[in-house]
Amino acid sequence: MKKKTIYILFISTLLIIIAFFVASIIKTNIYNSISHEREVSGKDLFTSIVDKNQEVSINAVARPNTWGKIYDPLNEGITENNYKAYTIDFIITNNTGDEVTNFKFKYIFKKDAFLSSAWNGELKIYQNVNNNQKIEYVEDLREYNPSGSRLEKVEIDEEYFIRMYADDYFIYIPVDKETPIRAHEETKPGMIAYVKVNENLEDSVIVFNYTLYRYFTSDSLFWISFIGFIAWFIVLAIYVITSIQTKKYQLRHERDNEIINESIETFTGFIDAKDPYTNGHSKRVAIYTKLIAEKMGYTGEELDKIYYIALLHDCGKIAIPDNILGKPGKLTDEEFEVIKSHTVRGDEILSSFKSLKNAGAGARYHHERYDGRGYPEGLKGEDIPLIARMICVADAFDAMNSNRVYRQKRTSDYIIEELTKNKGTQFDPKIAEIMLQLIKEGKVNVG
Repeated sequence: MKKKTIYILFISTLLIIIAFFVASIIKTNIYNSISHEREVSGKDLFTSIVDKNQEVSINAVARPNTWGKIYDPLNEGITENNYKAYTIDFIITNNTGDEVTNFKFKYIFKKDAFLSSAWNGELKIYQNVNNNQKIEYVEDLREYNPSGSRLEKVEIDEEYFIRMYADDYFIYIPVDKETPIRAHEETKPGMIAYVKVNENLEDSVIVFNYTLYRYFTSDSLFWISFIGFIAWFIVLAIYVITSIQTKKYQLRHERDNEIINESIETFTGFIDAKDPYTNGHSKRVAIYTKLIAEKMGYTGEELDKIYYIALLHDCGKIAIPDNILGKPGKLTDEEFEVIKSHTVRGDEILSSFKSLKNAGAGARYHHERYDGRGYPEGLKGEDIPLIARMICVADAFDAMNSNRVYRQKRTSDYIIEELTKNKGTQFDPKIAEIMLQLIKEGKVNVG
């Protein structure tokens, strides 16, 4: 994969992670800004069983007591308690993993009652007397001071009670110590009200309001982004470390290749020096063979190995006597047999070159012909190793395209004609066609 593509992937992934992070903040801000409202009454309200299905539940739990009062506004001589006390704890339970940052509730009386006390918060009392609504804040009803109060009230046994008619209500506002309500915790404000002995308050209605606060670190999108960033950072670190190691390997590989290349070129220089008319032949054949291999799809180390094998294809000539190798005239049959032996000699020389696979095959078989009339073994078609078939075409091309002791180099038309004519006889037709394409594309100098 190209570096540019990798960089784009890293940047794109990071942007997606950031988008998830920002989305978690936006999502929690929206969640925290929502005001929730719920109306509760009757058995759903007056029970000690907490409804876990509700995010925040409110229960009105009446305490058992025997308090009573005699209220005789008409002086009828009532001697027994005709009003009883209702002591109610409002249990507000946070059933979520978030915090309840604020809450309040509206308590609506559905029958006449006397409000005696309330605790843990402030009351905003709404009282309707003869269609005249009175509103008053009371910070702590336990310390209620009737003087200056506009609310209608009564005094019983030197104690003041605020009269609440049916549909009158108060709004309970908590003090700071009651908020926030932590996850799975509760708070317990309360009140005392008196009703007639044969009545109760269980038809009252509460309208409950609250807001929740969720830390964005509690949101699933945050953890997706957090884990994603950790994974992204780890992958980045691995990529950087791997890139550094790969770069070191590539540099070392390049230095090794340079050493190998220089060593082989020095060795082949000795071979070419034996015949000044073919000086540079080995390197040119290696270059042409590499171009053919590239056309066939080879890359990287495989391409380098093909180049080195082609560079060594004539190494057996080092064992050929100079007087035969550089003879300007026609060779005798015996001399030609000696010349042909350079293929086998080359294979023998390269037999210990284990790190360069097929090096011996390139040297031994590059004079085999596709029709089976070559040497040293007369192999035919695809029985000839592919590397040898590639070198065969490159070797013949260079022989025709360079000056020899016995003739001048051939023209481009002649070379093209020979390559075309000998497809399927001397040359592998596919490889010969690739060589013709290289000539046509101007990738090799010809003529």
